[in-house]
Amino acid sequence: MNEHYPFVNPPLPYAYDALEPFIDKKTMELHHDRHLQTYVNNLNNTLKDYPQLHSSTLEQLLYNADKLPTAIQKSVKNNGGGVYNHIFFFNGLSNSDTRSQAGSLYTAIIGQFGSVDRFYEEFKKQALSVFGSGYAWLVLDENGILKIVTSANQDTPIVKNECPIATIDVWEHAYYLKHYNDRSAYIDDWFRVANWERANKLYEKCLSDNLR
Repeated sequence: MNEHYPFVNPPLPYAYDALEPFIDKKTMELHHDRHLQTYVNNLNNTLKDYPQLHSSTLEQLLYNADKLPTAIQKSVKNNGGGVYNHIFFFNGLSNSDTRSQAGSLYTAIIGQFGSVDRFYEEFKKQALSVFGSGYAWLVLDENGILKIVTSANQDTPIVKNECPIATIDVWEHAYYLKHYNDRSAYIDDWFRVANWERANKLYEKCLSDNLR
């Protein structure tokens, strides 16, 4: 996507039906082409009359949302967060056989959680705990520790100086067409298409940035 205004909705890095049977084609079309596009449109409309912000990156806008003009703070948080979170979510999925190659992240997960099964159990527990709409994230905190955190609505962990590695969108629009209200089944299917190879690259970058 563009680094700054006007923001655009980047295409999915795979076909709409690439994640079937775990995430269905129709959900991906609606989720990406309508839900994410709405956030992009709303963010651009919010910023159009503020040329002083047109060179700011999405992350800069989110980091500094509380310092923006009062009239647009809430919209930037909600719509900017919606753009950031959705793109992160979509890019974190894959139908590739390499998606399970977690590399050094695998070792870190074992060290932090004891086993992959315990990590999955804790991640699922946290994802199920989100009341209403939001996300569950695997992040690296300021102390270089892996954590599972949740966020409500379109809040992002980056504003808490947490470096995101992987996320699951648990808004019902992410799974309702296939799983109805069965979030648990959706989470299980998400694990089947989560791109841990990409997560490992993000983990290594987060770790490198944390050591600077």
